[in-house]
Amino acid sequence: MFVDQVKVFARAGRGGRGCVAFRREIFVPKGGPDGGNGGRGGDVILEASHDINNLIAQFFNSRLLAQNGEHGLGKGMDGHAGKDCVVKVPCGTVVWRLPSPIPTVIAPEGARVVQAPGGEQAFAVDMGADEPVEAAEATLATGHAGELVADLVEHGQQFALCSGGRGGLGNRNFATARRQTPRFAQPGELGGEGHFLFELRLIADAGLVGYPNAGKSTLLTAISKARPKIAAYPFTTLHPQIGIMEYPDWHRLVVCDVPGLIEGAHRNVGLGHAFLRHIRRCVVLVLLLDMAGTDAREPWADYRQILSELKLYDPAMLEKPRLVVANKMDEPAATANLKLFRRKIRGVPVLPMAAAFDVGMEDFRNRLREAVTAVRGA
Repeated sequence: MFVDQVKVFARAGRGGRGCVAFRREIFVPKGGPDGGNGGRGGDVILEASHDINNLIAQFFNSRLLAQNGEHGLGKGMDGHAGKDCVVKVPCGTVVWRLPSPIPTVIAPEGARVVQAPGGEQAFAVDMGADEPVEAAEATLATGHAGELVADLVEHGQQFALCSGGRGGLGNRNFATARRQTPRFAQPGELGGEGHFLFELRLIADAGLVGYPNAGKSTLLTAISKARPKIAAYPFTTLHPQIGIMEYPDWHRLVVCDVPGLIEGAHRNVGLGHAFLRHIRRCVVLVLLLDMAGTDAREPWADYRQILSELKLYDPAMLEKPRLVVANKMDEPAATANLKLFRRKIRGVPVLPMAAAFDVGMEDFRNRLREAVTAVRGA
């Protein structure tokens, strides 16, 4: 099970309250105040780790709660601080703060729920209403309505998602010359809390981009030890697949195979956003075209549509280096289509291959390494 997006609720620990106590010892009949301070609440901390590849842990445990601080005690003893809640997430996790959902309100009998101008819920008397009405919860457009709070990309990078509340001061802190026996103390402060969206954007050297059935999973299988599902129907790949391409000199490249792109992907048609967000961090984009046109598509039209979808989603995607690959060159119609493609799309170098039969793999591996090295260096 691959989870790359999950909503969570996080709450830091509350600070412990201060203690009201007085010194009581033999031969000290009127000892002064000695109430201890409350402990600080624990923080909710996110830590990026390269040992995790998805957000499945947060999917099954979506409430991240830190420990409360202990209360202060007599004899000047301070309470222990609450234990931090350290949550490990995969490298490439983006954290969005979501608006708190509007609680569901049940209208009393004979009333209906209305929305006030400020967003609050109120009741309006309706003598004709005979059933309670529940107010709808606020909805959020994924990835667009939240506030970006963190982007964790480096292994070991930490971010305090919610800070714990301060502990309250004991009564010993309020003693003065005129007020020698204060009988009050501070309560602990509440810890921070909020609703958040965790969104994983994979970090890879190259991303395989193309229409369904273009052969992306077949290519990933040919260049790495990854074994994604391969079948002759669209959207066989439903979630990203990662493969490691190794070279004789021990050099490695990380290649990401994502779900197929279709028209309207920038509007989240099909698996649009699930596809597009995972290639935003890729150094090089590999545009894989079905040069045989097995699904009654024209390769030159596919090429233009892919560039259009990338531009509509994020114009910066077109600034990435691209490697255009013509797959399925073993099919009878592929050679003629390749000649027509080069006439219609001029000035774009095309690398022919047949990934299913390991034809053109060595040239592809070398070209991909050169493209990644040109950006990142040796």
